[in-house]
Parts: sequence; structure tokens; C-alpha cells
Amino acid sequence: MKYEVIIPAAGQGKRMKAGRNKLWIELEGEPIICHTLRQFGTDENCMRILLVVNSSEENEFRELIEKLGLAIPIELIHGGSERQYSVKNAVDSIASSTEIVLVHDGARPFITGPLIRELVENAILHGASVLAVPVKDTIKQVEGALITKTIERSSLWAIQTPQAFRVSLLLEAHRQAEEDGFLGTDDASLLERIGKPVAITEGNYDNIKITTPEDLYFAKAILEKNRGV
Repeated sequence: MKYEVIIPAAGQGKRMKAGRNKLWIELEGEPIICHTLRQFGTDENCMRILLVVNSSEENEFRELIEKLGLAIPIELIHGGSERQYSVKNAVDSIASSTEIVLVHDGARPFITGPLIRELVENAILHGASVLAVPVKDTIKQVEGALITKTIERSSLWAIQTPQAFRVSLLLEAHRQAEEDGFLGTDDASLLERIGKPVAITEGNYDNIKITTPEDLYFAKAILEKNRGV
């Protein structure tokens, strides 16, 4: 099943403490965003990549895209003041003939083709699906410095991206959120609040989001594992 993918890349990555957009940090000699774009830019089922960028970095991204030379077209979209608004800008640019759209973090460079295919299949079946992995740690609810409750973890999942949606459902959810002035934690939460079902597609623990300096150590280890080192 063909799809388009939205990749927000306009954030400042304050937790990375790099002083600039973290997607420009190099991993194996090239920016993180290159690794992410290549995963979709070599997928024959991907019709187009909508890369959401800060207008101040537009020229840099255009140069990067030209150097990558991927077969899949990449369109630059200007971001908004919040990630949700950035995604909405891109959703409004999706081709009318497209049925399925994915939303993926630019800082998750280890997504794989088989996971993308399974996710898209589940989105076709259910209308929406998100990648997730079961929580491994014991989770405590805390107030102040005191534990108030231990949460049963068997029903808890850590949500990843991509998240996949029928375009009509994602448009409806974003428009309703905009009308209500609601800001969600992710795109799936916008569907949840209007009563639309969202299915889980089990991902893997390598599909990390590079958010802090420590994550770079894990990213390098994953790259070495993938090379068979």
C-alpha cells in the first residue's frame, strides 16, 4: 500500500544541548536526518516525503536533499510554533489521492521497512495504528518525593513513531483539535479524544528517538550491531 510520510524537522532539540537543531548532529559522518530520510527515500511504497523545517534552515535542507539524491520526492513545508501545528501544515499539503499518511520523528533513524509495511497494513485495517513496545521497567506514580502507587505494567506500552493514519481521519482530528484549542502529546492522541480507534503495531527497542547526548551512545551501538560488528 502506497503512503506519504510527514517528518517534523523544525525543532530546536533543547534537551540535546547542542545549540542548534539536533538533526544536524552527525552520526557515522552524516547528519541524523540523513539516516532517517534514507529509510523512507529508498522505500518503493513511499510516494512522497513532507519534511517540515524551520524557514531559517530551508536552504540548508535543500542542499542536503540534493546531496542525498533520493528517488522519492521530498517537499519542504514550513513548521509552526508547536509540533502539532507543523504536522497540520503538512497534512494540508497531502495529495488528494493519498489514503494513508505516516508521521515520523526526524530523530528516529532506525525504523525498518518491515515495520513500516506492518504498520501501514494495520492502519488500513483499523484506520490508525502506532508503533509501540511493551514497557520493561516497573512504573511508579509519584507525588512530591513519595510513591503513591505502582502501576501494573502489563497493559503499558511506550509509543514510538511512525504513526499511520487514514488521511481523512487525521485531517478530521487536527481540524477538531484546532477548533477546540487542544494541544495533544502526539497525533494519535488527537484521534483518541474524538473517539477514533488506534491500534498498536509492536515495534522494536532499536527504534530509539535521539533526544539527549546519552542517546548518541546507543545510536552508535545500534549502527555497529546492524553492520554486524
